[in-house]
Amino acid sequence: MNATSISETLKGEITTAMKAGDKERVSALRLILSELQKDAKEGSADELAVLRRERKRRFEAAEAYREAGRPELAAGEEAEAVIIEQYLPAELSDDQLREIVAAAIAETGAESAKDTGQVMKAAMAKVAGQADGKRVSAIAQEALSG
Repeated sequence: MNATSISETLKGEITTAMKAGDKERVSALRLILSELQKDAKEGSADELAVLRRERKRRFEAAEAYREAGRPELAAGEEAEAVIIEQYLPAELSDDQLREIVAAAIAETGAESAKDTGQVMKAAMAKVAGQADGKRVSAIAQEALSG
């Protein structure tokens, strides 16, 4: 999805959720739309990065609520994260990431863990938002050390 289609989709989804009386969904969608619009005004054109950041914030907040003994608030944050995930591309599996990292290692000629940066650069270009950098880094380090 491109920037305008995500925003336009969200506007339509907000209307649908309002008609259905789904207050939690309306609230979550409005928050996402607000963050997308705020980033667009600041000059950022990467809506997928905004969605990933917001999803991460929800999971971090849920974890903090759980640690504070507030499972009902944690559940609300996780529900919002699930709504956000609906607008993100599907994540790559570990096997798919291993293939991409192996190709990146072959492409860059990397031989040791000190070459992880080169491998990451090549792999992240191929992953294109379908995997978290931490996962790619862990797989790259595993492949280079093994």
